[in-house]
Amino acid sequence: MKEIIFGSIVWLAMVGCNTNKALEIDVQNEDLSEKRIVVVFDSSNLKSETQNFIATIHITGRYKICVFGSKGRGELWIEDYIDNKDQREYNVTGSLKIEENSSDCIDGSPLATGEHKMRLHKSINVQIDSLVLELIQTIQVTKDTLIQNTQGEKWELVWSDEFESTGLPDTTKWSYNIGNWGWGNNELQYYTTDKLENAKIEDGNLVITAIKDLKDSTWTSARLTTQGKVAFKYGKVEFRAKVPLARGTWAAGWLLGDAYRDEISWPYCGEIDVLECVGYEINDTTEKGINHATCHTRAYYFKQNNQIGSEIEMDSMNMKFHTYSVEWYPNEIKGFVDGVHYYTYDKNANDQEWPFHQSQNIILNLAIGGGWGGLKGVDQSMVSQEYIIDYVRVFEKR
Repeated sequence: MKEIIFGSIVWLAMVGCNTNKALEIDVQNEDLSEKRIVVVFDSSNLKSETQNFIATIHITGRYKICVFGSKGRGELWIEDYIDNKDQREYNVTGSLKIEENSSDCIDGSPLATGEHKMRLHKSINVQIDSLVLELIQTIQVTKDTLIQNTQGEKWELVWSDEFESTGLPDTTKWSYNIGNWGWGNNELQYYTTDKLENAKIEDGNLVITAIKDLKDSTWTSARLTTQGKVAFKYGKVEFRAKVPLARGTWAAGWLLGDAYRDEISWPYCGEIDVLECVGYEINDTTEKGINHATCHTRAYYFKQNNQIGSEIEMDSMNMKFHTYSVEWYPNEIKGFVDGVHYYTYDKNANDQEWPFHQSQNIILNLAIGGGWGGLKGVDQSMVSQEYIIDYVRVFEKR
């Protein structure tokens, strides 16, 4: 493997999967910047199913990844951090499709600054000539953290969004995650930014809408986060919401560690799921369903199948607003729905069990499909679904 540097331009020489010899590439284009990395493969990958390469990322953010092929047709995906200590597979593209003399792209792959040892997985007899990683969204560093007191007699409001305006969400409180890279769960939607059809405030509510494009059956939706605006540590976090009930939907109100930069950050940064509902668990007629509360940490998380969570049965999840909350203390987290306590996480022996001494961002999103949301398929007759949030509130004790 060899990097060739020309000013601020980085091109990557590739190593064939069965050789240690690097292919050197001449750099001639002075218009490229650190925001765009071009990876050129040698011809040895035609008969192989994998090829390793290194990408040096200079700016942390979300990237568009495009692959270019000249021979054969098939599917491919890109794995990041192939030498990670946890022996996980970090799929940062989802499934891409390629035909002879064609290309395919995805948006939003999270990549942190530094050297990334990556692997191209593909169908045999497909020749991939090159790929391009191009920055489309720089990470916004969160400057403010609210640390809530947890000692006292009653909860007092310290931060909220009541969604009382109209139009797009308040950009002083929310930013957007963007892309369609699968989000680590093989989800189907493209999360957009600044699009009223996917995220708008009306009638005192935030409405996140997943919409199906009838021409090609692709989905768009929205994922809002407080990252880059404000992070939170301890206190009570509460959502009041109605969730969609169609099969294939996956609504969530949750917290993710502010330390998250790309997939290797998780679950070390911690995750607290407050509101998490999948449509296939909600009865279409009675609207009875299930909410899940879960904490994901390095010691306990779903990809090890040992996550610690709990669930509660609920009525009228789609027609009535319910309150979903957690009380986050320095040594435990408690989950509630409509004031009923049904979940406790109290594993705090070390950082792997308890990353929750670090600040977290609030996230609101509506996914389509994916490993859990799409476990029983996606209703092909649905064309749009709404996730309606009345408010988001954070409290401390006084």
